[in-house]
Parts: sequence; C-alpha cells; structure tokens
Amino acid sequence: MLKRVVSGWEMQKLDSIVIKEIGIPAEVLMERAGVGVSEKLSEMFPPADFPGVLIVCGPGNNGGDGMVCARHLKSKGYQIKVVILCDEDRYKGEAKLNLEIIKKLKIIPRRIKDSSEMSELLESEKPEIIVDAIFGTGLKRKVEGFFAEIINLINRYKEEKKGKVVSVDIPSGVCSNTGRILGTAVKADLTVSFELPKIGHIFYPGKEFTGKLELVPISFPAEVIEKNAPARYYIDLAWAKSVFKRRKGYVHKGNFGHVLVLAGSRGKSGAGYLAGLGALRGGAGLVTLASTRTLQKIYASMLPEALTLGLEENFYGEVSLKDLPKIIEASHKKTAFVIGPGLGLSSEMKNLFFEILSCINIPLVIDADALTLLSEKPEILQNYSGVKILTPHPGEAIRLLKISKNELLEDRLYWTKKLAELTEAVVILKGAHSIICSKDQEGISSIDEPGLSQGGTGDVLAGLIGALISQGYDAFTSACLGVFIHGTAGKLLSEEYGPFGYPASLVAETFPRVFKILQEES
Repeated sequence: MLKRVVSGWEMQKLDSIVIKEIGIPAEVLMERAGVGVSEKLSEMFPPADFPGVLIVCGPGNNGGDGMVCARHLKSKGYQIKVVILCDEDRYKGEAKLNLEIIKKLKIIPRRIKDSSEMSELLESEKPEIIVDAIFGTGLKRKVEGFFAEIINLINRYKEEKKGKVVSVDIPSGVCSNTGRILGTAVKADLTVSFELPKIGHIFYPGKEFTGKLELVPISFPAEVIEKNAPARYYIDLAWAKSVFKRRKGYVHKGNFGHVLVLAGSRGKSGAGYLAGLGALRGGAGLVTLASTRTLQKIYASMLPEALTLGLEENFYGEVSLKDLPKIIEASHKKTAFVIGPGLGLSSEMKNLFFEILSCINIPLVIDADALTLLSEKPEILQNYSGVKILTPHPGEAIRLLKISKNELLEDRLYWTKKLAELTEAVVILKGAHSIICSKDQEGISSIDEPGLSQGGTGDVLAGLIGALISQGYDAFTSACLGVFIHGTAGKLLSEEYGPFGYPASLVAETFPRVFKILQEES
C-alpha cells in the first residue's frame, strides 16, 4: 500500500473509525503504540549503552502511550522513572487504565508541579534518555507557562549533551497540521509515530525537531486507511516505481510525444536552453524550442537534438506578438506546451501570453515569467479547456494568490490547494518537500535537496514535466513524478559532488540515471 500523509485531525478521524466502526478497543491501540515506541527506542538506544530512561507524561493519551512504553522498557532492562505533569484525576479512559497498571508494577509516577522540580530531577537522575510523551498530534494552542518551561528544560538537557530525546508520535509543540512551532517544541533525536507520517513531521521547521522518524503499525486495517485517509501521497521511490512506465519492446520517437517549448529572451537565453534540455533528458520523443531568431542560432548549436523555431523579436528582445499565428500553428499536433522560462515581462509579452491561452487547448506547463504574467488574473485559467500545470516557487505563489509571504509559509499545503482551486490546475509549490495539488489529489515530495536551490533548476523541471505529459502520464502523475525525478537527480549529485554547487544543466543530465533506477525491477 502506498504511503499516505495525514494531518493530526485526519489521524483522529481514522482513530475514531477504527475504534467505533471496526471495533478495535482504544486500549489495544494504546498498547500497540507504547510497544512500538519501546521497540524502536531499544533498537536505536540499547539498554547496555543507555540504561536510564525518564518518561515525561502529559495530561492526555500521549501520556498514556508513555506509560505503556515505560512498562515495556522496564521489561527490557532499562531503569525507568516516570513523571506526570498533571494531577492523576486528569487521566481518563485508556490513559487512566495504564496509569493504574504501572502503579501496580511498582512504577510509581512522580507528580511534577514546577520547572525547578524538573530541573532538580534531571540533575539528580541524569537519565541517558528522556521520552517526550507530553502532547500528541491534537495540540493546536501555543505552548506557554509551565509546559513551555518543561520543554525548554528537556531541550537544554539535550543541548548540553547529557542525554538523548525520544518523542512519542510527534515532538511536543510541533503542529501536526503544518510543521509550525507552537511557541516552543521538543527537539527529538528520534520520533516514533503511528501508522502514517504526519504533515508536521515532514514540513519545516517541524522536520528539524522530529529527528529520525520511525513509523510503527498499531492495528489499523489496511482497507480503513485506503478508504478513509485523504488522497495525499508521500512521493518516494515506492510511489514513483508504482506509476513509472517501463519501456519494453519496439518503440519509436512518435510513441513519446513532441514538446513545444516557448522560452528565452535577451539576457535570459539560458532559461530556454535549460527547459529544452529538461524535455530532451526527460525522454520526450521530439522537442521544438521556439524563441527569437537571435536565440534560435544559439539554441541550434547548444541543443543539436532539438528542433528550433525562430520568431520575430520585439524592442525588448522578446518574442513578438506579431508571431502569434506562427506560435499557434507550431502548437498543432504537439503533445505538451512548456511556456515561460526567460520569456520576458513586457506589456507586449503579457498580451501575447493571454492570447496564446485563448487560442490553444493542449497540455500546458506554465513556469517562471509566464506565472508572473498570469498573476494579473490567474482565474482566467478556469476557462482553459486543456490540462494545465503551474510550477511556482513561493515568490510566484504569493503573487498569484495575492497574499503575504508569512501567510504562505504558515500553511503551504492549504495555500497550494487554494491556488489549485483558483486556477483549476495541478499546482507544484516548489521548495523543501515540494507540494503537488490537483482538485482531488495531493502529493508531498519525500526529497529535501538544498543543492537544487540554484537558478535554472526550475526551468529544467518545467521541461521534464512537459516530457512526462508527452509520454502519456496524466497531469497529476506527471507533476509528482517530475518532482521526484528532479529531486532524486539532485540527491545523486549531492552524494557525488557535495551538497551544492552543481549547475542546473547537470541536474538534467542526471535524469537518465534516475530513469535507470526506476526501470529496475523492485
């Protein structure tokens, strides 16, 4: 089953279905959760090297998970201390049940009422491991006061290299829905979560607080996840292999489409070249690179495998509006149209761009300058009858959405969905763990590759996506697969050369290595 990604409230909904509709008792889920944490903790931090464990339990079910964990760690030979951060009568249901169980096993929890008690306990016990079972994925409010002080003490203990920190489900203080920090948060070395990754584990800054993420099953039936979890996929190698079309038998260039790239202008010639290179290295059968006649000569020499189309040049060194009929004619029988890299931003170019939108209906990849032109009236794309994919970086996204940068970064997934709704397009919000949204599906890239933060890599991605559409992938799959191939190419280059400094052209040249990985049988 392909991995889904959920928010905290979506996970709570799945919990409710498993308990109320399937009939698996909540006590069973808590038991499995606590066992899973204890097993992953002992694998990474064996008792011979990390004998002392302090388990810090908050007032809810996350605290109950911690109590189950305490019981199983004790049986594995750890020296266990449990503290609770609330009065015992705050615990209800399965959490209360597990509190009573550990007390019967002589694991007597200590009630901590202020941070000075916690500080003294840490200094006296000097645990090798602190288990953070304070808040789970349901936390929505800012962490303040006593709980913030406890979290800050745990972090200081870790920073002073006195012990390791393991979080139960999600580091306390990380918003499971966005990855934002709710005032303060635990900085874990290991986070053990249940069944599915949460958005907060993946998106920054939450990812930095999560440490190593391990997932454990807690008895959710696969069919419940398949039916009820959102269609939000974790775009990793398993997902990519599940959709990749291996090439077998007799084929020819006509089987893999013909991409038209309209790109480049005076001073921005590299963008057109990189988009064309991305399409060629992305496996398109044919690529036509259309630009000004001045650039046609350059592109013909740089990309001998591509066809070129020379167009009239306006005062700004851009493609002229006068050649609109020629562009429309060139789009006939093409299987994808990539428009925007280095195109220019004059009023004439804006008029040309909107005229093109009104005259064609082939699959369209809109990138770079074309996104800036589109920001004047992005809703016009609702009238475009063909497939469309937008590839904005955050700066382009805020212009399209007419929001602030802070608004976007507070909830990237929400705003990517909003942009997909506004334009009725597939939208890729580029960045660390790029987000892909259509009207009914979402993808979150597994890859966070800082070396791709360099001019030209987006142009290469646009060409690649055009090539994938031309090979018969649907728009959402083309966008997700393109993001994966592009990110994996960067990852391979980082492993070979170091974390950054490789140019965008080298990213495109690495696509065939990624295709080789995808072509291999699992």
